Amino acid sequence: MNERSLAQQAAVRRSTFSPGEVKTLRPFSIWEISQFMFDVSADTLRKKLMDDPSLPQGVTEEDGRQRWFSLEEINELRRRAKFRGKTLLPKRPKGRAMRAAVSNFKGGVGKTVVAQHLANAAALDGYRVLCVDFDPQATLTHSMGLTEVKEWNTVWGIMCRDLCREADRIIESYDDPDDCPYPSSEELPDDVRSIGAQRVQDFIQPTCWPTIDIIPSCANAAFVEFASAQYRALHKAWSFFGCMARYLDELPDDQYDIIIFDCPPAIGYQSLNAAFAADILYIPSGPGYWEYDSTTSYLGQLGDAMADISDGFGALAEDAGITLPKAFADIRVLMTRFENTNPLHAAMMDAFRNVFGADVCQNPIEMTRAVEQSGRFQMSVYEQDYRHMTRETWKRARHSFDRAYGEFLGTVLDAWDKRNSSEGAK
Repeated sequence: MNERSLAQQAAVRRSTFSPGEVKTLRPFSIWEISQFMFDVSADTLRKKLMDDPSLPQGVTEEDGRQRWFSLEEINELRRRAKFRGKTLLPKRPKGRAMRAAVSNFKGGVGKTVVAQHLANAAALDGYRVLCVDFDPQATLTHSMGLTEVKEWNTVWGIMCRDLCREADRIIESYDDPDDCPYPSSEELPDDVRSIGAQRVQDFIQPTCWPTIDIIPSCANAAFVEFASAQYRALHKAWSFFGCMARYLDELPDDQYDIIIFDCPPAIGYQSLNAAFAADILYIPSGPGYWEYDSTTSYLGQLGDAMADISDGFGALAEDAGITLPKAFADIRVLMTRFENTNPLHAAMMDAFRNVFGADVCQNPIEMTRAVEQSGRFQMSVYEQDYRHMTRETWKRARHSFDRAYGEFLGTVLDAWDKRNSSEGAK
């Protein structure tokens, strides 16, 4: 049944994308670029292009009414063009990329939709983004245009690699390796060692967005929870919760600006790795009581799990260079599938704010036709062509996600500045 279903699933995904079975990113019109990206009038942008023919000129429609630009061309305009003496490049504080985990263990609250749209919005804003798909459902991976993913190129492969590296680091810390009670990488199973031999960049895959890369997932990666338990039994000094943080620390500071984690609907080895690697925790929740109840349970269980690790693995973490207890720069609750005209939704928003206060995002994700289609066709609102629906429907959805992204970006930049100030003080 699984084999038949996977075959049908692959056929559906291929037909969802372009005829060449490769998802491509659509071009963007001058109207979109001027109004939603550069914050200048369309006429001002047209004049800039006319005055400097060396700038990307886009492709003009047959009727000559509209010009369309690829994201590569938009980014070149960002680098080269200035309006009123101001650069179009986004603010990028010094240091490594900021990491945000989108997590909640209730399914259907919009974790992947939020992660996808935040990544797409950041890319359109000029940022370089890395997505990490921790969820074996792999919806984010598929939405980014990847259909064929090998298990060893997922988070599971990163954990295997980390186990090998940590095994060797620990044994090298002993004056006499024979005194080490833990195995070296050579004593680990062959499949672990072969996957562990991969290089740091081997896990990163390009997507249909030129400035978004992804560490993908796949259905076969679901066994990572079982495999991780086995690896812990093989090597009891392995700080299993620090794999992703150590991996990301190996990347050059300037390779990415923002890293976004899409977490599975569970608290396990993968979601704990995401939590320990993240600077910011974003918790999507629907506007119903059951979502509120689940979010409350999630917060309690995640807190308990992280406290248990701090208590039980303190010495092990210190030896691995991990600072415990884990502290987030910020935690935010984001309401999704929200309907402004629904009194029950408004009441639940008030209830969330009464309990969580300023930790609740001011701008919820509104439920619109364009949002519904984003899940159905694996295309974000930013990827959908506004000509395929009424412009007002598209604009309403775009504005909703833009407001949520703007709040997210503010949270990221505040945390970034605080981290730099703290490091500067040290």
